[in-house]
Amino acid sequence: MSGIRSKNTKPEMLIRKGLHAAGFRFRLHDRSLPGTPDMTFPKWKAVIFVHGCFWHGHHCHLFKWPKTREEFWEQKISRNRQNDIKHTQELQVANWRIGVVWECALRGREKQPLDMVVEQLGQWLVSGRPSITLGSPEVEIAECRPT
Repeated sequence: MSGIRSKNTKPEMLIRKGLHAAGFRFRLHDRSLPGTPDMTFPKWKAVIFVHGCFWHGHHCHLFKWPKTREEFWEQKISRNRQNDIKHTQELQVANWRIGVVWECALRGREKQPLDMVVEQLGQWLVSGRPSITLGSPEVEIAECRPT
């Protein structure tokens, strides 16, 4: 696990490169905000998180419960999901708009073209809408627990 990066992942770099090319300027990994968002757009009072489907328990086709150390992984992924909810609530209270891009929006059988994802994010940033989530829809975590 020590080789798994939490910053500058391939999906994050793709989104950053696309938004920068579209003229959006942002701060990276602002530690003063809850959850240390991957990108912060102070001009639009917006943040974007690029979540890995496994690490954040997205329950799309890219997420599979590990067969070994099941209790450890269930606790870890559950804790990550709880932290995501907590950080989202804290950001909303502080009037930040929140965007989430799931890994499955950029990879796998349900991926969308990168330029379309970047365009949707750009439109959301300037629109003033409170949130956007890109990626396949989630199902309840209780339905996906290992048996």
